[in-house]
Amino acid sequence: MAQSNMKVAVQKFGNFLSSMVLPNIGAFIAWGLITALFIPTGFFPNESLAKLVGPMVTYLLPLLIGYTGGKLVHDQRGGVVGAIATMGVIVGAPDTPMFLGAMVMGPLGAYVIKKFDGVIEGKIRAGFEMLVNNFSAGILGGILAILAFLGVGPAVDAFTSLLVEGVDWLVAAGLLPLTSILIEPAKILFLNNAINHGVLSPIGLEQVQQGGKSILFLLEANPGPGLGVLLAFMFFGKGTAKQSAPGAGIIHFFGGIHEIYFPYVLMKPMLFISVILGGMSGVFTLVLLGGGLVSPASPGSIIAITAVTPPEGMAYLANFAAVFVAAAVSFIVSAIVLKSSKTTDEDIEGATKKMQEMKGKKSSVAGHVSKGTLPEEVNKIVFACDAGMGSSAMGASLLRKKVKAANLDVSVTNTSISNLPSDAQVVITQEELTPRAKNKLPNVYHISVDNFLSSPEYDKLIASLQDGITDEQAEVVEEAEEEAVNAEPNADHDDDLLLEENIFMNQSFATKEEAIRFAGEALVKAGYVEESYVDAMIDREGITSTYMGNNVAIPHGTEDAKKAVIKSGFTVVQVPDGVDFNGEKAKMIFGIAGKDGTHLEILSGIAVVCSEQENVDQMVQAKSAKELKDIINSN
Repeated sequence: MAQSNMKVAVQKFGNFLSSMVLPNIGAFIAWGLITALFIPTGFFPNESLAKLVGPMVTYLLPLLIGYTGGKLVHDQRGGVVGAIATMGVIVGAPDTPMFLGAMVMGPLGAYVIKKFDGVIEGKIRAGFEMLVNNFSAGILGGILAILAFLGVGPAVDAFTSLLVEGVDWLVAAGLLPLTSILIEPAKILFLNNAINHGVLSPIGLEQVQQGGKSILFLLEANPGPGLGVLLAFMFFGKGTAKQSAPGAGIIHFFGGIHEIYFPYVLMKPMLFISVILGGMSGVFTLVLLGGGLVSPASPGSIIAITAVTPPEGMAYLANFAAVFVAAAVSFIVSAIVLKSSKTTDEDIEGATKKMQEMKGKKSSVAGHVSKGTLPEEVNKIVFACDAGMGSSAMGASLLRKKVKAANLDVSVTNTSISNLPSDAQVVITQEELTPRAKNKLPNVYHISVDNFLSSPEYDKLIASLQDGITDEQAEVVEEAEEEAVNAEPNADHDDDLLLEENIFMNQSFATKEEAIRFAGEALVKAGYVEESYVDAMIDREGITSTYMGNNVAIPHGTEDAKKAVIKSGFTVVQVPDGVDFNGEKAKMIFGIAGKDGTHLEILSGIAVVCSEQENVDQMVQAKSAKELKDIINSN
């Protein structure tokens, strides 16, 4: 347990570091391109334009990191104080790019102002808020900048110099390839961000200042080891793993999303040897030929690597050779592993699930390795969830709107997983429920989503349907909408579904269970459900999260709890500070009770409104129940 907790802690730390760096990768690339183009050894040497290089790496990039790190801790106010504090380390050590210093002072400055704001909350006289806020940020930011100038800057400068000397020693001793023994498994275990963004990138940028390029940017970003594994599966794999490997290879090599090959390695742990040896051979090639990049290559695609390769010497040859040597070695070892395997079918879906468990959160590319094949002619799409009354209805409403806008004659319905119709051709579920849906209908095309309100899978599916729809598909949109509601809503009772007295403003909760019970008890008091329905809402949350995306959650009962529903209705709970739903913040909570499909029309309207983050933000900022209800009804 302690080891697991340590891994989770390192993952979170790495994710925090990457969250400071990744939003600013565009600025790193801009600096790298300007460096590659206009320095004296660049493609188009230009003394005037080359003057941009120094100030960008000294001031712009660290300040962006410091601001972003501060904003992560305490929003805009934290970002401003974090940037002020970062300026102290920049000036305190002007000869070293202060990326490590920015990663320290940005969050630290935000943490200090956050604590100050907590102490004075509710104690400022009306009319003095702006004065106190501005002066407190300025005074605390100034103090932190001075402390950073006097102490943190020189300390980080000395630490960075020590790290650079250590890397130079590894290169001189020929030991740098051994770093792949740590880096390649760390990638697959999702511990790479702490290494890459916390150590390698800052040292690499220091090396660029001294020598014009750094080999460190390719230690983790080299796509060769993963490409070798996927190529081996293409030729020697079995079952769904073999079928999905070509698409995964394209996404990995050209898109730079390395995460997509992790399940293939996890499925056969002996393949760890493949990626380690591939990584070591790639690093050895870089050292031998003098490869390196002028800035981080993120994502780690061959396109990004090409863009930030310096023009001088043999850099292109060295970098491309490192990629292809790593791929070749990884391919040969992987082929041996797969050829000697006695497995008749690789369980890529099980490995994908294992990968997500190790990562500690959902994977953005998991669906690309386990979907199956989309039918050439699609007539019926079904959204499915546990009860069929909440998330699936909202998802179906949004996709139905997109289908109609695309002039496609395709039926889009929703139901519970237990009632999935046998004629469904495409089934869309939340990721945790996909295995249940596949057990029910194993031979149809399944799509997993983690955000019913704004999943990119909807647009991908529409694009695929537009490519494949034929004139023979005769289902009309009107029939699809009629099927989706399962029963015509009773217009006479629409006004009873969402009442102002069932809209609760400015609430706060310690846990999601507390928030769900509040919404459930409100449904009971409004006469929509029996008391037992509240516990069923908690049970439903245990099956899979009712968080929908865009800061919206829609807690509701299980399928078995439908008998406890007296009549359809909603409660709306505004939580401005948010409440945690499995790592996501829900600020608008819609408690749902559905009976005979009479709630689906208003639920469809809520889905359309909440599909736009701007609308959700307006609801969160609403000052009265009437204002919030008007926002819902006006869209």
